[in-house]
Amino acid sequence: MTGAPMLLSVNGLAAGYGAGRVLDGVDFALAPGQTLAVLGRNGAGKTTLLKSLLGLTQLQAGHLLFAGQDMTRWPPERRAIAGVGWVPQERAIFRSLTVFENLAAVARPGAWTPARVLELFPKLAVLRHHKGDQLSGGEQQMLALGRALTLNPRLLLLDEPTEGLAPVIVEEVMAALRRIFTEEGMAGIIVDQHAQRILRLTDTALVLERGRIAFSGPSTALSADPLWMERLLGVGQAAS
Repeated sequence: MTGAPMLLSVNGLAAGYGAGRVLDGVDFALAPGQTLAVLGRNGAGKTTLLKSLLGLTQLQAGHLLFAGQDMTRWPPERRAIAGVGWVPQERAIFRSLTVFENLAAVARPGAWTPARVLELFPKLAVLRHHKGDQLSGGEQQMLALGRALTLNPRLLLLDEPTEGLAPVIVEEVMAALRRIFTEEGMAGIIVDQHAQRILRLTDTALVLERGRIAFSGPSTALSADPLWMERLLGVGQAAS
């Protein structure tokens, strides 16, 4: 990606909640169409990093550029309009709306229409008239991902997209993510506890340790090095 114009540049980011600092001196860049795995042990600052990109934490130092614009002080709404999409760990779907209404309620013009999301997730097409609170956890996760897609973001942030899902649902979600990122070329940042699973999907990886970057480089390099995997993540080559 050397020389490519950056979609996102994070420089010297320090952020947290109130006066507390969680992230300290975080630097990385993401080109259009590139995917990044954010890994680390519990409490390392992974979710805080995503929330900082969304404007949901207290910025203490550093600056953020998105598509060449300084978004350091932008409110969350402006970041969303600019093209930063978000699939939170808690999903946050509209539980009283149907599947189709969830998709249509937030849809913006672009390639990802509600109909295309239903084609991506055939399970949701069958359940299009069911309300959000009638869906299983896996179906809600598909809907949360689909709803984020209908906003047609330029960058999609995902926090633990496979956490707590049955293996068969994990495979469906992973297949959808491969299509979104590999075939469709959307840029993405993915936080997930299952390191090897996400490293197979992403171009680059960043490992956080106590709010600082402990590793930054190609996903293949991290995945192939069991010593780094054990030291930074507490997992070995067999982990998935």
